[in-house]
Amino acid sequence: MSSRNGQSDGDGADGADGADGAEATDTGGADGGPPEQLALIRETVRRSKEPKAPKARPRTWRGAAVAKELPVARVLVDKGVLHLDRYFDYAVPEDLDEAAQPGVRVRVRFGAGGRNVRGGRREGGGLIDGYLVERVDESDYAGPLAALAQVVSPEPVLGPELLGLARAVADRYAGSLADVLQLAVPPRHARAEARESPPPPPPPPPPAPDPGTWRRYGRGADLLASLASGGAPRAVWTALPGPEWAEEIARAVQATLASGRGALVVVPAGRPTARVDAALRALLGEGRHAVLTADAGPERRYREWLAVRRGAVRAVVGTRAAMFAPVRDLGLVVVWDDGDAGHSDDNAPFPHVREVLELRASRDKCGFLLGSWTCTVEAAQLVESGWALPLAADREQVRAAAPLVRTVGDGDLARDEAARAARLPTIAWQIVREGLRQGPVLVQVPRRGYVPRMACAQCRAPARCRHCAGPLEAQDAQALRCAWCGRDETAWHCQECGGFRLRAQIVGARRTAEELGRAFPAVPVRTSGREQVLDTVSGTPALVVSTPGAEPVAEGGYAAALLLDGWAMLGRPDLRAGEDALRRWIGAAALVRPQGDGGTVVVVAEPTLRPVQALVRWDPVGHAVRELAERAELGFPPVSRMAAVSGTPEALAGFLSGVELPSDAEVLGPVPIPAAEAARGRRPGGPPTGEPAERVLVRVPPGSGAALAAALKHAQAARMARGGTEPVRIRIDPLDIG
Repeated sequence: MSSRNGQSDGDGADGADGADGAEATDTGGADGGPPEQLALIRETVRRSKEPKAPKARPRTWRGAAVAKELPVARVLVDKGVLHLDRYFDYAVPEDLDEAAQPGVRVRVRFGAGGRNVRGGRREGGGLIDGYLVERVDESDYAGPLAALAQVVSPEPVLGPELLGLARAVADRYAGSLADVLQLAVPPRHARAEARESPPPPPPPPPPAPDPGTWRRYGRGADLLASLASGGAPRAVWTALPGPEWAEEIARAVQATLASGRGALVVVPAGRPTARVDAALRALLGEGRHAVLTADAGPERRYREWLAVRRGAVRAVVGTRAAMFAPVRDLGLVVVWDDGDAGHSDDNAPFPHVREVLELRASRDKCGFLLGSWTCTVEAAQLVESGWALPLAADREQVRAAAPLVRTVGDGDLARDEAARAARLPTIAWQIVREGLRQGPVLVQVPRRGYVPRMACAQCRAPARCRHCAGPLEAQDAQALRCAWCGRDETAWHCQECGGFRLRAQIVGARRTAEELGRAFPAVPVRTSGREQVLDTVSGTPALVVSTPGAEPVAEGGYAAALLLDGWAMLGRPDLRAGEDALRRWIGAAALVRPQGDGGTVVVVAEPTLRPVQALVRWDPVGHAVRELAERAELGFPPVSRMAAVSGTPEALAGFLSGVELPSDAEVLGPVPIPAAEAARGRRPGGPPTGEPAERVLVRVPPGSGAALAAALKHAQAARMARGGTEPVRIRIDPLDIG
């Protein structure tokens, strides 16, 4: 084995070229009688004097002939370390010539160095998995090559399209190709692989669908017509509230299949996957699409993935890992609710579904549909840049589909005797009482663990650093410090109203569910959250208390909803706090009946704040556009590109001293970050549990993102090649930067 640049890090092979035992002898004489004992002894002595072939270690293929054509295999080893992020050359034994095709899984020996050479083959090293990328006539390496040890399976799981996509993702996120492929290709399951090979032919294309509820959107019918005719439209779709979104996605998939192409839908969790799955089965019938989720189990997931790779099905719906699904003739990619944290992978190099599907749409020249009840700042940027077109209903349709939204602010709470006594405003009691006469009522309560940040006590504007505009945190009773650049702030005043007083935004009542239960003893109370997430509830009167994102769907919709403790969500120390709060509020309110059917939502938050106003007007796009303009003025993502680099103070300082950042890069920090909690374990690539850690943010203007990722990747690879043992974690475009 050799690397393509002539350096040698591994050794070859795991395959045997035969046994070394004695040959079988004839047990009969000329006349069929037993041989003479003396002849047997002489034969044994003669063979003992003959020179023996050297004993071979198992699967080194010592002395074996190599393939006559394309005898060199280029292999990507599954090491996942940046300084080995390249291909290595191996000799192809003649016996493996037929099975060793590009894309198959192989095993090779790796890591023995170049000194152990026997019979023209390098030997030694440990067995490691890899992928055969290509076969070539000769190696760029002049020394002896190790042989492929084994072809694990003749199934070509790594095609050129998937390989190219994985390489693009690795480069964008400063990661290794092997790490991306661990996310993209599911583990092999032999029983699943053996079934249905060769696969049945794909079913014929279905007819183009009727637009159905897509007619509610200005250009919804045109979108389906373009997909059905082989077009590649790109749209940011703001879905109307209600359950129709799953069927609308299914109709877009059917239109794409009608053109003879494939479609891929990625949703953030298992519950929306089940809804799109049911909608696809209702429209297309059984067996026309695959479902790729981790909950399916290794055998079923691999079987479904193989059906997609072999072309037996052309449509896929799944969660995060499905973004790499090898759909043939891809005509449409769909991502639903791109603001959900479930779309960001927690494993290196931490890719985001939206960004990966944007890459696929550009590379495959296929359609792109980003849908949600709300609108993220990134989605607004896609529209502003002209990369995608907006797709939304007119205001009349929005008013007809959305519930009535009412607010309760600090002033209302201060004047409300019921709120002071029970921490629930009078209007909330009234809405609950009226709603329970008509059906179930949803109560959304923030999760425990929302951390408050500092804000102006007068106008509630977030307190930000004068140097980098990062959020200010209270270190003790007197000092403020920026969570981004670490500078102390001793003379803060509000840039909006000139106020000098600060307040920590507080988490609301934790006993809301118990209080509601005591107030309405005859009504059943159901909870949906971390311990148990409900999928659906009946349309009978009940109180459903849920944490954000765990709200079950009610049959016929909820009669009303209470969105409590708004400050807890708006006050998180996160650049996305307002956007995320609005997304979670609209996600709950979209499950409520329309205003014409009596649906009402009460949000307990200051009504003058931008996210609250956007909820009242049901205008998530306007909120995202204004957020984007503000972030552009301050140099925040996504207008700028940003990387978070964290590690122990010593490791981080060493890394920063060796990285050559772009000339327009700005380094913010370092600032201390909390040590990993023992109960949560060590995060991938993070500092060891319990050790102090620091973080820096590196910010570059538009156009320098690729240079930043390349610089960080090069520095990390050089550091690892020198034997750096303390981990340094790099995350490009992190979701949470404070």
